[in-house]
Amino acid sequence: MREFLDENTGGDEESGIDLTPMLDVVFIMLIFFIVTASFVKESGFDVNRPPNTQQPPKDDEVKNILVNVAADGQLFINRRPVDAAALVPNIKRLYAENPKGAVVIQAEDDSKNERLITVMDAARKAGVYNVSIASN
Repeated sequence: MREFLDENTGGDEESGIDLTPMLDVVFIMLIFFIVTASFVKESGFDVNRPPNTQQPPKDDEVKNILVNVAADGQLFINRRPVDAAALVPNIKRLYAENPKGAVVIQAEDDSKNERLITVMDAARKAGVYNVSIASN
């Protein structure tokens, strides 16, 4: 039988595996995964960021009173150094200029809690009851 095959095929051809059906299956699987992947909804939430503008805030916008408590106990109102005794009058003045604003206290990690309580008490004495604490 071998002699018959060698005479008809010439005997020079090597026999091999036909990979065409396997490639067809792989392409069909690839198409299937591409189509199903486009319908997958990723979980999460949308973030609406404000537009990035370099313009100063408008006059009718609410301006908060920012009080920083440094690690060494020094106090700053809107980045200006302030003595603890002058805290109440300064907060009263800034709150009178913008009554919709709030007092935001930003304390450094190494600052004392005593200073934080002092600023909160000063805001209450100034008549501001909208006090927030911000973290670094």
